[in-house]
Amino acid sequence: MSVSLTSHRPGLAIALKLCAMFLFTGMSAIIKATSDAVPPGEAVFFRSLFAIPVIVAWLALRGDLAQGLRSRNPMMHVRRGVLGTSSMGMMFAGLGLLPLPEVTAIGFATPVFTVILAALILGETIRIFRISAVLVGLFGVLIMLWPRLGGGAGAEQGATLGAFLVLGATLCRALVQIQVRVMVETEPASAIVFYFSATAAALSLLTLPFGWVVPDPRTAALLVSAGLLGGVAQMLITSAFRFAPASMLAPYDYASMLFAILLGYFV
Repeated sequence: MSVSLTSHRPGLAIALKLCAMFLFTGMSAIIKATSDAVPPGEAVFFRSLFAIPVIVAWLALRGDLAQGLRSRNPMMHVRRGVLGTSSMGMMFAGLGLLPLPEVTAIGFATPVFTVILAALILGETIRIFRISAVLVGLFGVLIMLWPRLGGGAGAEQGATLGAFLVLGATLCRALVQIQVRVMVETEPASAIVFYFSATAAALSLLTLPFGWVVPDPRTAALLVSAGLLGGVAQMLITSAFRFAPASMLAPYDYASMLFAILLGYFV
């Protein structure tokens, strides 16, 4: 399968991707801060539900509410929703078991998977710069995973589980990015983000019997802010795929490490 770009503007796409990664890292820091107070499924619900007002407000301000939510292929949204919710749930669970910088480092497997899948599924050409960036990222992921997989004294059971959860989340996230790269050819970015958020909020309710709690005001405010940040970030990253190939944007995931190291001191 091959896809054409709606408009080839790599500079804009990279800027959108970097802004999105900054916001996603902030969102992850908030989820990490609330991981002892609420279970992952409840965090997914708040993150998804409160992303919806961001999308609706943005469309309303543009006077494009009806057109912006129109879809030509609803089943693509369902597939994207299931993959995205699975990724989010595993990532949030991993954040409760590992430090934020370590989660971010393991998450560098996402561009590795994305570049490979973009070549296999979308037929994108992988240039030497992207291959080099991916190899560096893969080396870093292996360094981070080695203490968890080696079974030594450093491989605590909970942390090992967290590493596998985050690794599974990165694979699902890579599949999401490939799916979104195809979807942006026919679907508005607002529709992609809106229907994902709605699907994720609905699917997260399946975890309601598994330890949901009424959060205190501070925790509730943090969870709402995570949803707002996630909604904006999702709009930015979805829009980025209109202007550049998935394999070109994938290496810029690594910028999140700097953000995570800075935020890791506070969370």
